[in-house]
Amino acid sequence: MFNIKGKVVVITGASSGIGEAAARLLAQQGAHVVIGARRVERLQALASSIRSEGGSVEFQALDVTRLEEMQSIMDLALTRFGRLDVVINNAGVMPLSPLEALKVDEWNRMIDVNVRGVLHGIAAGLPVMRKQSSGQFINLASIGAYTVSPTASVYCATKYAVRAITEGLRQEVGGDIRVTLISPGVTESELAETISDTEARELMKDYRRVSIPASAIAHSILYAISQPAEVDVNEIVVRPTASLA
Repeated sequence: MFNIKGKVVVITGASSGIGEAAARLLAQQGAHVVIGARRVERLQALASSIRSEGGSVEFQALDVTRLEEMQSIMDLALTRFGRLDVVINNAGVMPLSPLEALKVDEWNRMIDVNVRGVLHGIAAGLPVMRKQSSGQFINLASIGAYTVSPTASVYCATKYAVRAITEGLRQEVGGDIRVTLISPGVTESELAETISDTEARELMKDYRRVSIPASAIAHSILYAISQPAEVDVNEIVVRPTASLA
């Protein structure tokens, strides 16, 4: 597709779900993908698969809550490919629970990964893009960035924050750097497996009966990147057709 071949794309949370699907699709379209996540063995398997199909990929262990690790993966992209065209801030966690369950450690984990992780991606990538006078950030939020549901208060708060950060970034860097927010509806992923609260886990099983594959979100990412340089797709919401929420 137009505007994809040869682009250098860093993807966080790439060991499964949307991150993995995006890495596969963008590599198939000729991008150089640089993938990061905590589960290195999965990254290695994904990289091997991409290379077996003729794709270009590098990988590195990444904890998005650590700024120095985010800076390191940007350095990997620059060292290997000489530039940085797109940062996809995809890493996220979703351990839902009622507030009265007082799962404070889980609240803090969501804040650290879902909010601080996005900020670290911006902090590590923005100076490079400013120097290049070009680039694109794609931040993954959720339909939880638009509405709140029981057991999801903190999760939705983090996604509202991602939405606000993304819009603020767009207003500040408009001109040379493109900024896109992609908000998936119910998507097939491992996110629900992190739910430790019994009540929330059962609610989510019912909620996730209607879902779309991660590849659907990957195609939305591809669409945003593939636009001409003067076109900035700012916001995409992708839901299952049958979804009412």
